[in-house]
Amino acid sequence: MLKQHLQFKLSQKLSPQQIQLMKLIQLPTQAFEQRLKQELEENPALETGKEDLDNAADDYEDVYDDASDNETINTEDINIDDYLSDDEIPDYRTKANNYSTDDEEKSVPYAAGISFNQHLINQLNTVYLTDDEWNIAEFLVGSVDESGYIRRPISDIMDDLAFTQNIYTDEETITKILSIVQDLDPPGVGARSLEECLIIQLERKEITPSVELATDILKKSFEHFTKKHYQKLIQKHNITEDELKQAIGEIEKLNPKPGGSYSGNNRIVEHVVPDFAIRITEGELELTLNGRNAPELHVSREYSNMLKGYKEAKDKSKSQKDTVMFIKQKLDAAKWFIDAIRQRQQTLFITMNSIMQYQKEYFLTGDERNLRPMILKDIADEIGMDVSTVSRVANSKYVDTPYGTKLIKEYFSESMKNEQGEDVSTKEIKKILETVIQNEAKKKPLTDDKLAAILKEKGYPIARRTVAKYREQLSIPVARMRKEI
Repeated sequence: MLKQHLQFKLSQKLSPQQIQLMKLIQLPTQAFEQRLKQELEENPALETGKEDLDNAADDYEDVYDDASDNETINTEDINIDDYLSDDEIPDYRTKANNYSTDDEEKSVPYAAGISFNQHLINQLNTVYLTDDEWNIAEFLVGSVDESGYIRRPISDIMDDLAFTQNIYTDEETITKILSIVQDLDPPGVGARSLEECLIIQLERKEITPSVELATDILKKSFEHFTKKHYQKLIQKHNITEDELKQAIGEIEKLNPKPGGSYSGNNRIVEHVVPDFAIRITEGELELTLNGRNAPELHVSREYSNMLKGYKEAKDKSKSQKDTVMFIKQKLDAAKWFIDAIRQRQQTLFITMNSIMQYQKEYFLTGDERNLRPMILKDIADEIGMDVSTVSRVANSKYVDTPYGTKLIKEYFSESMKNEQGEDVSTKEIKKILETVIQNEAKKKPLTDDKLAAILKEKGYPIARRTVAKYREQLSIPVARMRKEI
């Protein structure tokens, strides 16, 4: 049976200009400069520097008024996410960085140098090897991962050498060549486990009683060491607590990821350019927008004079009309871009100012316990903008404060109720949790149950599993792993 019914759906169509404005708002400082540079290169009607924009625009506003495509850019109640495909999301949306602090730097700097793999190959060139040994060593180096480990069994490597390199050998030969690879720098490279990595590094250190004991512990009692069973180590190795402490000190100096410390990995060197700065002057907060976000732009006088000349001309040919339409298109684009930049500056400043006032007590003191619970909607409602607009500011912008430079989204947090029924920020609870753990007795660290009991005594009744979640978010290990002798 067929049924007919009417369905009403309310949808909002965004103009290309509105979408472009949203994209401009989410750009951090360095990316914004690149976008500005691109616009200046592509539109000769747009110029930098001061000029009377209104007078420059008057000359062409009444030329082909009917062809004008100007419209007001409205940033309110816009949810742009439905209109942007994943392909349009640039890198700065997915990374928490703002690149270089150098005003003249226009590109992301890279670490100079060769690759980690090539660094190892260059060292192999100094070792005398037969052709077959060289091929095996090169294959082993190629099996080293970014942390510096070879995580494949020797038997699998032997099979791969036979099938892919036509090299038929045995496990004993491969193990012999592996020891040569493990003699390369950085110390610990080519290890097949954390235990072997640490032992290799210790064996390359100057022999002392502490180093010898540390090596013995790793070889004979690695599991006890990782689980911090200190009393068992003392009994098994017949040593004093002080001797154990010195041996553990030697182990703690070692690098568990030798490959990660190599500077030639060609990884991007990322620096932060704050988009805002907050300063305290005579007890009051002052907010400034980074000047690199507020360029001086104006419409080209030369281009507007071209329109003026066409308007005064008596004879107008078709080619002249085509030319003037092109000129007007560029002038309209330049005028829109200048207006969009102004709206971007205004949106950034209004949003950050609202956040600053909302968290005024924190910014005056720097004490994270003074951070109020704050979600995107709180700020969006206060400034009359859409949540997505606030999100674009918070997720990609940094603010320089007297207490360091931070990503703005770090000031947002959910709320919980304390015993008095008041809303408190989860950040406040995390800060108190962190302080309690810092002051605990390291010989007997507090379990999550005990931490939950302490927080309850302080007026924060939260469950043990919530304590565990907050502790993990703070990258703090469980009590057993915090134990010290």
